Amino acid sequence: MLENRQPTETYRVALIIQYLGTNFHGWQRQKAQRTVQEEIETAIANVLGYHVTLHGAGRTDAGVHAAAQVAHFDATGFIPPHKWATVLNSYLPPDILIRASAGVDNRWHARFSAVFRRYRYTIYTEALPNLFVNSFSWHYYYAPLDESVMQAALEPLLGKHHLAAFHRAGSARSHSWVEVQAAECYRKGSLLHIEIQANGFLYGMVRLLVGMLVEVGSLQRSLEDFTDIWKQERREKVKYAAPPQGLCLLRVGYPDFPFPQEIWYDTQPYLVFGQ
Repeated sequence: MLENRQPTETYRVALIIQYLGTNFHGWQRQKAQRTVQEEIETAIANVLGYHVTLHGAGRTDAGVHAAAQVAHFDATGFIPPHKWATVLNSYLPPDILIRASAGVDNRWHARFSAVFRRYRYTIYTEALPNLFVNSFSWHYYYAPLDESVMQAALEPLLGKHHLAAFHRAGSARSHSWVEVQAAECYRKGSLLHIEIQANGFLYGMVRLLVGMLVEVGSLQRSLEDFTDIWKQERREKVKYAAPPQGLCLLRVGYPDFPFPQEIWYDTQPYLVFGQ
């Protein structure tokens, strides 16, 4: 049986993590549910012989994927930090991959040292279903989507705003202030992508935003109405969240990051259909 104690001399290890969210009940450890955090913590404990806490940059919901989630833990022993990726991958299930590991300063924190998180949401717009995109997109074919109108709706969101309209109930966060640093909507064939970058995200924010943005792109809702709803914090008007499988935590940014850009910057591959 593993002991709930840890030797005193430690070093800190940062991880770049990819996971397919389909069969997970989100990132954060939960009783009687399969989560990414618990799977990795169990793998680390199997190596070290004692339990550790894995600190993630963000808490993705059930069914949401990650191309470059970032996390850290404290360890003891003789495994070099850059070797932890290889070691852990031999213990982890096939829907989690540690892309890289590195040593960081003991003051560095995966969550609190981050200056941005970026999410990508993918919508598949062809009428016929396609097995190869089902697990990574929202199949929306009920009406044409105008990406230029959707982009116009996103632009007023840039800057610091109180986005209570896109804040699901159940969050422990005491406020809804978010600094949106980038927001774009673009098309690659029959796949429509929406990317949002911010200093942090509210519980359920991206899926609620995309759900209403699709109403704008399909001309069911005006640009003015969309903007008025979030500026006036009319949460009761935001009724539908986009499904989780289209959402991916694309990357997390830090002022002092030990990983080269090719490891973490844009590691969700594009699939292009209908060009």
